[in-house]
Amino acid sequence: MTSSLAASLPERLAADLDGAFPALVRAHVDGIYSGVRRLVPTAADAEDVTQETLVRAYRALTGYDPARIAELRVRAWLWTIALNLCRNAARRRSRRVGEVSLAEGDGAAAPDDVAADAIGVLAEVEWSRRLARLPAPLRTAVVLRHVADLPYAEIAAATDRPVGTVKADVHRALDRLRRMLEEEASP
Repeated sequence: MTSSLAASLPERLAADLDGAFPALVRAHVDGIYSGVRRLVPTAADAEDVTQETLVRAYRALTGYDPARIAELRVRAWLWTIALNLCRNAARRRSRRVGEVSLAEGDGAAAPDDVAADAIGVLAEVEWSRRLARLPAPLRTAVVLRHVADLPYAEIAAATDRPVGTVKADVHRALDRLRRMLEEEASP
């Protein structure tokens, strides 16, 4: 029972990279974008990082032997690529003069005639501001756990940190976010 439909994604990639790669994209593009969006300042940056993650993944897979591809932990591996690209983008931004920070939002204004969209945009900007106030390791851990929905083991693999450290980072991040919300709510 090793039909191509019953085979895991890594097995399908190992057998036919070009045929199975679109399935990898469909399975992971939304999750990567959603998580990356909370790690970079603008939607355009998130789109660029997501696209470059998938391009680099494909290029890397073309150089891997089928046995290596078949054993790949795809989601953790993709997040390793995405996080490296986020770090590179942050370094490039820090070198530019006058760059808008994540805490300031992306400056996009919601249309006046769509109140629900405006509320959603404001909420997104507020969460982006809060997340930006966290140290990078805490922000990365909490985004991968609660936005990208990765298990701790995959976060550890993607960030090259021990599982216990990742759990502590997520706990500390949530604690700091709770305190931020409490401070904002107090008069």
